[in-house]
Amino acid sequence: MTDTITRDDLFQMIASAADQIREQHALLSELDSASGDGDHGSAMMRSVDRMEKAFAPLGPADIKTCFHQAGWEVLGADGGASSALLGSLFLGMADGSPEGATEFDGPGLAAAFEAGLQAICKQTKARPGDKTLMDALVPAVEALRAAIQAGKDHGQAMQAAATAAKSGAEATANLTARFGRARYLGEKTLGHRDPGAVSIALLFEGFSHGLTRPIGGSTNGRR
Repeated sequence: MTDTITRDDLFQMIASAADQIREQHALLSELDSASGDGDHGSAMMRSVDRMEKAFAPLGPADIKTCFHQAGWEVLGADGGASSALLGSLFLGMADGSPEGATEFDGPGLAAAFEAGLQAICKQTKARPGDKTLMDALVPAVEALRAAIQAGKDHGQAMQAAATAAKSGAEATANLTARFGRARYLGEKTLGHRDPGAVSIALLFEGFSHGLTRPIGGSTNGRR
């Protein structure tokens, strides 16, 4: 593991995250069918196709432009609230990235994710405990920063973020929805994980796998 995360590393992270969503899209739609239209999996598939394209090897060289492009691509994915918030995440990460930079150090990566989280907070009043993607995203970003401040390397820090996101997503099964269509179902949402939170957990799991896989490594035979 080097001391920096390059644009190529970020592409591996994004590509691996996209793979996670593709593998689990049926589960995401099944979870969404408990309180929504049952189309969250297909919506996320459209979003990750677009975000992956923004980081393709022949795309922009600097990280800020890639995040900015990914944000606008995802916003145009016609995925409802999920694409709107995911697009906001990437646009926020663009705002939190240095101009012209082609690599991150650990604190820089954490700062970008924190900027992305702040951008989402401006778009929704949902917070942890409301049974939304925030139940996975907030602990993930907090765990990433804490691990980096504790001197963990990039791989360890992103694994800590992925573990926190997964724990947060699992815990949504014990919560009652307070936002979106699901809020009208009240206690009927108990026992079901929030599909948005599970999506975030899958993304961070992919980020973790992609960051620790050598460039040119294999992901389910795709690369």
